[in-house]
Amino acid sequence: MSIDLTKIPNPCYVMDEALLRRNLEKIRGVSREAGVEIILAFKGFSLWKVFPIVREYISGATASGANEARLAAEEMKTLAHTYSPAFTESDFQEVLENSSHITFNSLAQLEKFRDRVNSFERAISVGIRVNPEFSEVKTELYNPCAPGARLGITADQLFDRLPDGVEGFHFHTLCESTSFDLERTLEAFESRFGKFLPQLKWVNFGGGHLITREDYDTGHLVQLLLDFKDRWKNLTVILEPGSAFAWETGILLASVVDIVENKEIKTAILNVSFTAHMPDCLEMPYQPKIRGAYQEAIPGNYNYRMGGNSCLAGDYMGNWSFDYPLEPGDNIVFEDMIHYTIVKTTMFNGVAHPAIGIWNEEKGFTLLREFGYWDYKGRMD
Repeated sequence: MSIDLTKIPNPCYVMDEALLRRNLEKIRGVSREAGVEIILAFKGFSLWKVFPIVREYISGATASGANEARLAAEEMKTLAHTYSPAFTESDFQEVLENSSHITFNSLAQLEKFRDRVNSFERAISVGIRVNPEFSEVKTELYNPCAPGARLGITADQLFDRLPDGVEGFHFHTLCESTSFDLERTLEAFESRFGKFLPQLKWVNFGGGHLITREDYDTGHLVQLLLDFKDRWKNLTVILEPGSAFAWETGILLASVVDIVENKEIKTAILNVSFTAHMPDCLEMPYQPKIRGAYQEAIPGNYNYRMGGNSCLAGDYMGNWSFDYPLEPGDNIVFEDMIHYTIVKTTMFNGVAHPAIGIWNEEKGFTLLREFGYWDYKGRMD
């Protein structure tokens, strides 16, 4: 990304339009080759001011509740495929108004809202989330099929009978996974739920398909999808990745505020926070790349932890190694900071929230949003 960092407010999330279009081209290509529907999962990427770009390549969206479904209608100009672990009476009317598909998490939720769906002024396709009881996701926080999981019903709960009105199944077992992970998931899914598939209209393979990662085997994915469709000719197949759309499309620009040292450990205190602005780093956990730095301590080099600007004791990561000593005012560029960042940020401690912008090679930098005191105060107004 050839960006003039001096022209950008600091801190700031910066999306590169060319990189977004690169990902969208690849996603559209897979969709067309395999004859499947790939829709954008807002839970991973919902930067709606770039939706006009996204709509040039794909038209669908998936929502996790009333607010995301409304965003789909207003900004993606489409009705959403909406799933929630628990719909409430107070938000369900908005879900109905903004959804083409509604997937329920349990048989009890299906029974509770079935009549409202059936009596709605237009047809809505009803699905139910199923749990294939198989996932290779190692981090339990992100594993929807861990023992005792609350997401989806298991095959034994169906008692060999498809509930009335159900037209589709939705499963989600992946997290930044490969097509080979999906292949093994499909084996488990078909072995447990295959007897119901002739009665359905669609199957949603959920998210976690990291199609745009450099080493992802899209050829294998396409063949896998074609083979599934050949086995089940009655089914429309839907994928709903989130990360894949914004994978490696931009940065979080930060800067060093102070350098502190304790027991020979140096920490660069930044004007951003891991817990508030990069929460997946601590939750997964994973150590992000910093431009121009090594992701480990190197003897003889300048080694630092990166510390956030919140008062959470664990708001730090490290170590990184630099070829030069850091000083207050130095820029720190965190790579790949667009997916699952902006959608999960908080204003914990009232720390300054990074601005959001987009970089275009011809137009340069466009500021999309800045945040200030009233954004913080207004959340509790």
